[in-house]
Amino acid sequence: MNTIYRCVDADSIDMSVVEEAGTVIRRGGLVAFPTETVYGLGGDALNPSSSKKIYEAKGRPSDNPLIVHIADMDDLDRIAADIPEVAYKLADRYWPGPLTMIFKKRSVVPSETTGGLDTVAVRFPSHPVAQAFIKASGGYIAAPSANISGRPSPTSGEHVRQDMDGRIDMIVDSGPCDIGLESTIIDLSHGAAMMLRPGFVSAEMLREVVGELETDPAVFHETGPDVRPKAPGMKYRHYAPKGKVTIVSGQRDDVIRYIRDRLAANSGKIRTAVLSDSDDAVQYTQADLVGDMGSRDDESSIASKLYDMLRRCDDENIEEIYSEEFDTPQLGQAIMNRLIKAAGHNTIKV
Repeated sequence: MNTIYRCVDADSIDMSVVEEAGTVIRRGGLVAFPTETVYGLGGDALNPSSSKKIYEAKGRPSDNPLIVHIADMDDLDRIAADIPEVAYKLADRYWPGPLTMIFKKRSVVPSETTGGLDTVAVRFPSHPVAQAFIKASGGYIAAPSANISGRPSPTSGEHVRQDMDGRIDMIVDSGPCDIGLESTIIDLSHGAAMMLRPGFVSAEMLREVVGELETDPAVFHETGPDVRPKAPGMKYRHYAPKGKVTIVSGQRDDVIRYIRDRLAANSGKIRTAVLSDSDDAVQYTQADLVGDMGSRDDESSIASKLYDMLRRCDDENIEEIYSEEFDTPQLGQAIMNRLIKAAGHNTIKV
């Protein structure tokens, strides 16, 4: 397949490119597009064959549900049923934006889009190119992240090209994503609100609106092979580079000492990398690659750099990756969720 590649300036959108992308979707094709979180791999959410194509392009298990993206609040009622009042309060505060809400689905949404579940995950992105594209496509775009399943999510058009060139019909490149981590997911389909995936909208921010909030155990713990995922990113190994990732936690001096010892032991044998706070980066001179993630005081920097650094590890053929813990106040839960998934829950306490 010859993948069309188009660049669009978010501040001055070329609507001819948007209409071209919309036409691809209406004809049953797939388009990768930018959002404020990560790049999405979009297909017609109401077309079963389009959703099947998404799973095939990504190599994604078909029981892993897709998120339906909308660009008009009036479109929510067509695909979601039994919408609780708290959902509208959340939408007033966080839509458009990096929040996905799960509802009972209406029959118009095919089971191929929802991974066979009776619920539908819905998001209203804030990225202007995403909104224009969704409207041009008919209003309902099913989209997981635009990467090979299991790999680090794409935060630039070039990341998408690396994974999806020749697999999909079109890539719309609008530069790097602002946030760099997938949306927060909250389940509102069964009474009590439950967070299924942390993101930029933190648990504390959600509680300001919903009050009591449960957190699904799969956010930080492994699930059994027979557990059916209720949302993207819950069951399978995600966000992972090719090299082995080890998260090291503990007191700062102990963490630095442990990682330095491992780098020394592996020196000249395998290629190593460290994901580090800026203040600690100078400690890891024996690593083949030091990923300076920024200061822990700048959570947004760490979040926006994470996937790019994991992809750089692949580009540099890194075999062992050691990561400091980034348990920061607001985004720490989301950052660590992604790191833990990337590491396959391989963590060491020192």
